[in-house]
Amino acid sequence: METKAISFGRPMAVPNVQELAKNPLTSVPPRYVHLDQDPPIISLNSSSPQVPVIDMQRLLSQDFMDSELQKLDQACREWGFFQLINHEVSSRLVEKVKLESEEFFKLPIEEKNKCRQKEGDLEGYGNVSVMSEDQKLHWGDRLYITTSPPHLRKPHLIPNLPPFFRETLEAYSAELKNVGAKILRLLGKKLRLDDNEMALLLEGRQAMIFNYYPPCPQPEQVVGLPPHSDFSGLTILLEVNDVQGLQIKKDGMWIPVKSFPNAFIINIGDTLEIMSNGTYRSIEHRVTVNSLKERIYVATFCSPKMDGEICPAPSLVTPETPAMFRRISVVDYIKGLFSQKIDGKSYIHSMRIQNEPGMKSN
Repeated sequence: METKAISFGRPMAVPNVQELAKNPLTSVPPRYVHLDQDPPIISLNSSSPQVPVIDMQRLLSQDFMDSELQKLDQACREWGFFQLINHEVSSRLVEKVKLESEEFFKLPIEEKNKCRQKEGDLEGYGNVSVMSEDQKLHWGDRLYITTSPPHLRKPHLIPNLPPFFRETLEAYSAELKNVGAKILRLLGKKLRLDDNEMALLLEGRQAMIFNYYPPCPQPEQVVGLPPHSDFSGLTILLEVNDVQGLQIKKDGMWIPVKSFPNAFIINIGDTLEIMSNGTYRSIEHRVTVNSLKERIYVATFCSPKMDGEICPAPSLVTPETPAMFRRISVVDYIKGLFSQKIDGKSYIHSMRIQNEPGMKSN
């Protein structure tokens, strides 16, 4: 059984952004101002590069599996992102998740604070981890919950959610665990890995973050989330409302992502990049905010077992393809990740044994 209590630093409590934004602001408080952002290079239109779309029904069909799996493999190699349609999660459940996520953030602050982050804890209702008084803040709040395995759940979180939200969360967690496992097994098949080599992720930890970004009077001066890659193996994103904000870095350009109706946006995380020995790559992405409308989304993380080690799969390491990343325990990786500010892919690059000749960072 995995360790129950591991400290990843002592994040500090900061003001609630949703409450702050209820005041009539004409300018952004200085601690939220980020002046060093790259502007988006591409605006979303019909000729913009589009994130590949993968059809789950075709992936699971005997007639179309090979061709669709080839598309999936290419998407993970070239983009690190794809949209998944026909994913078999009922549209009724998806709509309930959307509605009840919105309802949670509409609750009075006293109700939401029943799930507030405790001192020194990353999980709960609050902000992205803040480790110092002079750290720049992000324009958003979040509810961060470990959902699986059950023994890793924090006892003060899910039981303190509204009853309607708890039931939906349990159902959605189970469905997303199934979706993640199917995608990981298919990617393992394409990489010629077996379930033993994928066990770190197939038997791993699931967590969810419900993100809320209120309207901002100066959206170009703040960030919802700065450029980063995810620690997970896979991240499965559900857009709750129709407000754009996700941008991914592709060939040096920031590309806005517009989700298909009832689709999941899925991206490769650092763990799978390491396990695939660089075949699949996690991609920098960021979140912008809107001047008029709130933005809400739910991110589900298929992450490694806490008591495991991250390293390239042994079957992928040969004299011709040596290990590109050093071996590290999951706990040590996360501790190192949370000990520094969010800075693109700098942390996973520090895990490299050697860089590929002429490799470009996405």
